[in-house]
Amino acid sequence: MDLQLVGKRALVTGGSRGIGLRIARSLLAEGAHVAIAARDGERLAKAAAELAAAGHPGRIVSAQLDTGDDASVRAGVQRVREQLGGIDILVNNAAVPGGGQGGPITPSQTTDQQFVDAVNVKVLGYLRTSRAVAPDLIAQGWGRIINISGLAARLSGDFVATARNIGVVALTKNLADELGRHGVNVTVVHPGATVTERTPALIAAAAEQWGVTLEEAERRRAERTAIGREVTAEEVADVVAFLASPRSVAITGDAVTVGGGLVGPIHY
Repeated sequence: MDLQLVGKRALVTGGSRGIGLRIARSLLAEGAHVAIAARDGERLAKAAAELAAAGHPGRIVSAQLDTGDDASVRAGVQRVREQLGGIDILVNNAAVPGGGQGGPITPSQTTDQQFVDAVNVKVLGYLRTSRAVAPDLIAQGWGRIINISGLAARLSGDFVATARNIGVVALTKNLADELGRHGVNVTVVHPGATVTERTPALIAAAAEQWGVTLEEAERRRAERTAIGREVTAEEVADVVAFLASPRSVAITGDAVTVGGGLVGPIHY
C-alpha cells in the first residue's frame, strides 16, 4: 500500500530515541521529510546523523526544544517550519519516562512536583506543540496530529502515568473535534510495554522487584499480551506511519492500541 507520504513534512517530538526515533525512521522510509526534536542536543545530533546515514529518501533535520516550556516550543517549531518549508504532520511523543520516577507511583506516594512535571511535559507539552503547529495545518487544509500516550490510561498501578495518559486522550478528542472541519485528523496511540533500548534495564528492575530470574521476568512481561511477546518500537512506528498518512482519513478522535493485545480487559 502506498501511504502517500512522499514529500510530507513531519515533526516528531521525543524523536532522539526509543519509539520516537523509530517513528522518524518509518516516516523517512516512506519518503516524508522529518524533523526530530528533543531536549538533549548531543543525543539529538547523534540520532539525526544515524537517520541520515541510513540513506532514506526523505530529508532529516533536527530542532532542540523543551516541550515543558512554551517559548522553547514556539521557537523550535519555527525552526522546523523554516527548515522544512512547513509542517504537515505532528507526532507528539516527548514525555518523562515512567511517570517521572522510572517506576510505578501510587497516589499516596505521589508528590505534587512529580505530578506537575509529568503533566507539564506530556499533556501540556502536547498542547503546546499542537497549538504551535495547528495554524499551519488549518491554512493548508490538511494535516495529521498523532499523540503517543500509553496503555497506562486503561490500567491502575501507576497513578501519574494513568492520569497523564488519560489527559492526552481528552486532548486528542477535543483537538479532533476542533480541527476536523479543516481537514486535520487527530488520533492517540496507546503502546503497551514496548521493546526499545530501555528494555533490558526494565527487565532487570522487574526481576529484582519480583525476586525472579531475568528469563522469568521476561516471560511474565510477555504473557500479559495475547500475542505472547512485547511489540517492538518498529511495530508501533508502522501503525503511526499509517495514521500520519492520507489513507487514515476515516480515523480521528479515537485511540488505537498497539500493545499486542492486553490480556483480560474488554474495552468498547
